[in-house]
Amino acid sequence: MDPSLILPYLWVLVVLVFLEGLLAADNAVVMAVMVKHLPPEQRKKALFYGLLGAFIFRFIALFLISIIVNFWYIQAAGAIYLLYMSAKNLYHFFKNKDEGPQNPDDVESTESEEEQKVSKGHFWSTVFKVEFADIAFAIDSMLAAMAIAFTLPTLGIHFGGMDLGQFAVMFLGGMIGVILMRFAATWFVELLNKYPGLEGAAFAIVGWVGIKLVVLVLAHKDVGVLPESFPHSMLWQIIFWSVMIILVIVGWLTSLRMNKKQSK
Repeated sequence: MDPSLILPYLWVLVVLVFLEGLLAADNAVVMAVMVKHLPPEQRKKALFYGLLGAFIFRFIALFLISIIVNFWYIQAAGAIYLLYMSAKNLYHFFKNKDEGPQNPDDVESTESEEEQKVSKGHFWSTVFKVEFADIAFAIDSMLAAMAIAFTLPTLGIHFGGMDLGQFAVMFLGGMIGVILMRFAATWFVELLNKYPGLEGAAFAIVGWVGIKLVVLVLAHKDVGVLPESFPHSMLWQIIFWSVMIILVIVGWLTSLRMNKKQSK
């Protein structure tokens, strides 16, 4: 490898790791909300399967990105599901907030979270939903990685249908993103358990992530409603993360207010 290429490759890798970390946060919030209703033991298993799926789907997307880039309807289906889940759970959250925390999947049980254990069918249904979301996020992750990695000079060696250097950077960035997701998802679950008032913000964030997927679909070359470069533009990134921060702040303040009421 030409020594003059080391610096640009390292710089792009750093940028990509940062970007994948942000994308991993999206995925982790959705995953945490999906598995929160499970008891601790099953929740850990669901998170494990979800993270394993995230790794596998990103790896597959890396090799097949030139093909799956045309499957915009996968992201469209993911967007519809996230928006549905967000709307449904926000409705139940605001409807039942005066009655105490409710199970977002309407699992009727008077047992404590530590004592209850959902059926295998319900558990695997949750895992399936997590894996479905993983597919949409894997495509988003690899598309973002490709947009950055393809700015690098090529090495002239091909692997996986693309230049080896660009492939390696995309692979490292994507896998580091999954590792970051592993810790973020666990932390988000713990945070939601500690501050139940944050659930409303979490459900709203899931819906906002769904909007993000809608933007990706509308900017797809076969749809063409938005410019193809818009989802990765600075303007959209500022809008997306500004709304995310506002939702977190509102959720945090709401949670503090609810805790004060409960302590009285």
